[in-house]
Parts: sequence; structure tokens; C-alpha cells
Amino acid sequence: MRQLAGFFPATEYPEILVGLGEPDDAAVYRLDAERALIKTTDFFTPIVDDPWTYGAIAAANAMSDVYAMGGEVIFCLNIAGFPEALSPETVAQIFAGGAAKVREAGAAIAGGHTVTNPEPFYGLSVTGLVHPEQVFRKGGARPGDRLFLTKPLGTGIITTAAKLTGPGEGRAQRLARRAQGKPDLDVRHLDAAIQSMLRLNRAAARAARAAGVRCATDVTGFGLLGHASEMVAAGGPAGPIGLRIRAADVPHLPGVWDYIRAGYLTRASSRNPEAFANQVRFAESVTPAQRTLLWEAETSGGLLLAVPEGQVDTFRAACQEQEQDCWEIGEVVEGDGIHVV
Repeated sequence: MRQLAGFFPATEYPEILVGLGEPDDAAVYRLDAERALIKTTDFFTPIVDDPWTYGAIAAANAMSDVYAMGGEVIFCLNIAGFPEALSPETVAQIFAGGAAKVREAGAAIAGGHTVTNPEPFYGLSVTGLVHPEQVFRKGGARPGDRLFLTKPLGTGIITTAAKLTGPGEGRAQRLARRAQGKPDLDVRHLDAAIQSMLRLNRAAARAARAAGVRCATDVTGFGLLGHASEMVAAGGPAGPIGLRIRAADVPHLPGVWDYIRAGYLTRASSRNPEAFANQVRFAESVTPAQRTLLWEAETSGGLLLAVPEGQVDTFRAACQEQEQDCWEIGEVVEGDGIHVV
């Protein structure tokens, strides 16, 4: 997409505040002095067996980019593809799960488009609103800002464990896996991952707005370190910035270490370091398992926020008022790159 930026010079579209020329979590178009539209789209194939839950997770994930830009969702369009053999009841449950999550966001499903496809996919085209002066961006962090994360890591690892040890696993495969000491999935761990993926980032975005946050992103396919690398690449108001992340302070879902040791990993565990490792250095004390967790993909992950140092107490208080978890995991520093300690 970055190659297309030259075809659409920003000077010809001054109302596009965030677009191809400045890649971010969503596009932003200024309507007037008080309102700007946020536009994004996302969809993926099933990651859980229950169709209603799959639809709800896909919807929460799609809306997350609006919250990562500091906005509120106002309406959505369904984007879907299903095999002809998939039952109408299953399709209806997927749509119902998505609609319920959009309703929870205070928004509406206003239409959509569905095609026939060999593998199911579902997601949303999402429209949101934000004040033009309150847009969150990947760039703009300042040395001294404190880094906060609003959801624990591990959804990609745990849903992969569910796929590899679920009903589709044959008896011979199961016996071989157990002989190698690889664990079965604990359903309580999957439930915790599902609840995390279902949680909207709406409350986190509201708390961030209350604290005057201007630099944010959500943690999804590039993992924590990949998305943190994007924040570093975007820079700060006065030039390059760096991040210092404390691995021990990064929250994680229960069971994740066992599944990492068993090798229940996504392709992102190797692709993300291939793409971003030149921006990251690790202290010797950071274990291989911690490094894997920090690189792994997340689905419907939390917000990574650079909170101004003087607004940390305000942010924490706003999170408490919104019943929103938050974890301080590091800080913005002078220099460039990411140092994980």
C-alpha cells in the first residue's frame, strides 16, 4: 500500500488527516472543525468453533482500529464469504454474534456484502467519529511518556493450541503429541483468551482520551514488538524516539508458557522478527519464551498507549472508572529502536 502513496499526494486531499501517505490503523477524513470520520475494514477466517463467538470476536477486532485512532464507532457493514454447503443457521449465528458486539459498541449494522467462498471469512467495514484534534496516531510519542498495554498477550498462541489439540486431531496424532510431552488444551485457558478477544477497546480509548493521549496503536497481527516498532518508525514531534519495554511487566494469559514450550505457535512467531528484528534488541535476561510471546500475533488485542508522564494518574483513574485493566510495561526514551529488558 505504501507504493500507492505517490499516486495520491496529500496536498491534493487536505481533509484526509491520515491516509496512504501516513500509514496508520485507519484512515481519517475531516468533515469540519469538530468532526472527522474514521474508516477501516478487517476480516478473517474462524479461530474458534462456536459461530456466534467467532462473529463477535471478528467484529470486536474490526472495530478496534477505530478505538486505536481515538474514536467511537457509529455504524458498520458486514463483509463475509461462506461455502455454499455451510448451513443457513451457522451463517445466521455468525452475523448475530457480530451484530451483538456492534450493538455493545453503541453502533449499528447498516448493510454489507457476502460472497460464496471455499473457506468462511467474516468481518466489518467500520465507520467512526473523532474530534480532529483528538486523533490518536502511531507517531507522536515523546521521551518520558509511559507505555501502557490494556490486554494481556497470548490469544494467537492459545487459539493455535486449540486448533492443534481440538476435535479435528486424529487419535494417532493425539497419542504422538502426548508421547512428546505436549499438553492438551485447558478449556479454562481458551475461555480466558475468548473473553479477552471479546472485550472492546472502547473503554481503553475513552480512558486514553481523558488523559490526553495522542500516540497509540492496537496489538494485532504484528505482535507487541511489531506494532511497537511501527510507533518507533513513526517517530516523535522532535524526531526519533526509542522504547524501553520491561518483559516481566508485560501481562500474559494463563497457560501461555506451557503452549509456547509445546510449540503451539503461529507463522507470525517467525515472520514478525524477520520483518522487525533490526529495530529490537534484547537483554540477556529476556528468555526465549518471553521473546516469542512479545513477537507472536494477537487477535483483538489491547491498545498500546504512550501516556504523557504527567497524565499517568489521570489515565489510571479513568481506567478504574471504566473498569478497564491496564499494565505499565515501559517508557518512551531518547534515541531510536526498542530495548527489551
